[in-house]
Amino acid sequence: MTAYVILEVSVTDHSWQSSYLEPTAKLVAKHGGRYLALGSPEKIEGDRELPSAVVLLEFPSIEASKAWHADPEYQPLIKLRQSGSTAEGLLLAGK
Repeated sequence: MTAYVILEVSVTDHSWQSSYLEPTAKLVAKHGGRYLALGSPEKIEGDRELPSAVVLLEFPSIEASKAWHADPEYQPLIKLRQSGSTAEGLLLAGK
């Protein structure tokens, strides 16, 4: 069953991005994932503050998405991202 990862990222310091984006994309692909959307969102409803960016990833399964997030190669990249941003990550099973 397809799985989707939604990351809402609020950037406080952009310096980490150049070292994060390419290796993360390779790890997403390594686990069978692909980017469906990446960018600054536009609000259509609600009152909460918008994140700087939203990332929508598609994986072939829940297990593949969890394997990507738990990959030992991704752990230092998570810490790098956290050095200049906060994020909310959601995992959603597809139909």
